Amino acid sequence: MEEIVTIPKELAGKGELVVIPRIRYEEYLRFKKIFSPVEIISTDKKAIKEGRKEIKKGKYLTLKQLKNALGY
Repeated sequence: MEEIVTIPKELAGKGELVVIPRIRYEEYLRFKKIFSPVEIISTDKKAIKEGRKEIKKGKYLTLKQLKNALGY
């Protein structure tokens, strides 16, 4: 089935239009219900920044190492 869609200039010119298949949009809506966005506060941002520094320095455990350390 071929359809013709006319996009209003107000939407097309401002970059405010996104076209995706309906099934993907419905998946997005289901995902959004389960995983609602969380606002990150400054202390969280600082902890994330420090964690990234430690990862770059190699100061981390793999999942396998963690399981071994916990006796799993």
